[in-house]
Order: sequence, then structure tokens, then C-alpha cells
Amino acid sequence: MPVTISVKTDARIDMVDITRLVQKEISDARLQEGICVVYVPHTTAGITINEGADPDVCRDIIKKLSELVPYDRSYRHLEGNADSHIKASIIGSSVTVIIKNGQLLLGTWQKIFFCEFDGPRSRRVYVKVKE
Repeated sequence: MPVTISVKTDARIDMVDITRLVQKEISDARLQEGICVVYVPHTTAGITINEGADPDVCRDIIKKLSELVPYDRSYRHLEGNADSHIKASIIGSSVTVIIKNGQLLLGTWQKIFFCEFDGPRSRRVYVKVKE
């Protein structure tokens, strides 16, 4: 059964580091070796792994996505958030990480980010760990 993590975002477009929350679920499961799937069940949000040491990396990603897929264009989707759907499709809805010695096997600078494209909102992230 997957575990649900709640994430609250503060802006229309935001990247929230959820690495610590995901690691807590692995620790709680007491799993030493296996895989961890992190999945976002929202069509206007995504999940990615990228550098977490320098916050400018997230700012650069948000800026470039907003340049590539602007908010104020003549999209056919009538809810006013078509850009959010496109950005979420570009980023993707899940990541899989190896678990080794009870820890996420991430690179030195890597973190797991929840990516909000239609906020601010309260969102869910599902985490499933398996041996």
C-alpha cells in the first residue's frame, strides 16, 4: 500500500524539496535494500530529481519552463491552466530511486522535488517502497 505525503505549495509555480519526507517513509518501513517510487496523482504537478544545493537551479528550471510554455497564450483548454498541464507533462509524474542501506541512493547534490504548476494548493504525493 502506498503512503501519502501532503505537500502545500505557496506559489503558482513552485518546486518543493520532499527528499526528507520520502526518506522518512523508507526509514519507517525499515527497508534496507529495494526501490522507492514517488508518484504525483495530479495533472498540473510533477516530480523530478535535480540539484538541491543551489536554489538558483530550481529558479532557472521554473524560468525556462515559463519561457517555453507561457501562461498567457491562446490555449484551447478553457480552465486557464493549459500551461500547467503542458509543464507537468514535460517534467513527468513519477521518479524511481534505488534504496541501499536504508537510504535513498541519490547523487551528492540530488534532491527529489515536487513541482507545482497550478498553485498554490494542497497536494498529495504517493510513495511506495518495495524490496
